[in-house]
Amino acid sequence: MRFIGRLRTPDRIAAGLLAAMTLAVIAVPLLSRQDPLNIGDVLTLRLLPPWSRDTHGVFHLLGTDRFGRDLFVRMMLAGRISLAVGVLGSLLAGALGTMVGALSAWVGGAVDAVLMAIADALLALPRLVLLLVCAALWQPGLATVVVVLVATGWMGVARLVRAELLGVRTHAYVDAATALGASSARVLWRHALPNALGPAIVATTLGVGNAILLESGLSFLGLGIQPPRPSWGNMIAGGRDLIVAAPWVAIAPGLALIVTVLACTLLGDALRDRLAGEMGTTLRDRA
Repeated sequence: MRFIGRLRTPDRIAAGLLAAMTLAVIAVPLLSRQDPLNIGDVLTLRLLPPWSRDTHGVFHLLGTDRFGRDLFVRMMLAGRISLAVGVLGSLLAGALGTMVGALSAWVGGAVDAVLMAIADALLALPRLVLLLVCAALWQPGLATVVVVLVATGWMGVARLVRAELLGVRTHAYVDAATALGASSARVLWRHALPNALGPAIVATTLGVGNAILLESGLSFLGLGIQPPRPSWGNMIAGGRDLIVAAPWVAIAPGLALIVTVLACTLLGDALRDRLAGEMGTTLRDRA
């Protein structure tokens, strides 16, 4: 709450939009009487425009798709999947990068050289190419998307954690803990690593929006979440041939994707700015 109170107005709007989207993707599919996966009377229900009622008197806020399914309920279910994949993929990638970066900085030597060489080699390749290759090699699905996002997203966090730990391990409290008899592992996990997690947390937060965008791109290409399970990416792909006859089928999930990714990016930037301000204040106090 203290962090939200210090946000600028655009960042507060982004936080509110993200909170509203999260609440909607959880509540709407649970409370709706319409099954977003069930194909009903296609002839009478297909491609109803937004703000319309069908022959049964059911209101459709964003209209229906080509199979007569309510677009709003389906879009909220897709948002639940896309948000879960983005958050889970970013968190797991951040955790893996933190472990690799900590091991590399703390052990040093050949371990550091090998781990950073692997990270540099993967960073030299475009992430989208890696995602496409990995997704094409394995069976498309939810688990595959998460694994691919983790496998291609840990390198930047590892670099940040390594750089921070190399600076933290020179501080006096690390030497003091070692002199008191603490083991190397205890000094790392209890004293050094907690003081080096700031940049990793920011990078992980910024990575949520990027992960959602990448998942949607994979699903759009047919390499991610597979129909009839919806995601924003495959919903956009399913409506691209209707962009003239029924533009709401593709535009609605596209706008939801843009708003969510933008909100995640703005919040990540706000967290980065606050962390930089706190570090500057700490340095001035020490001086």
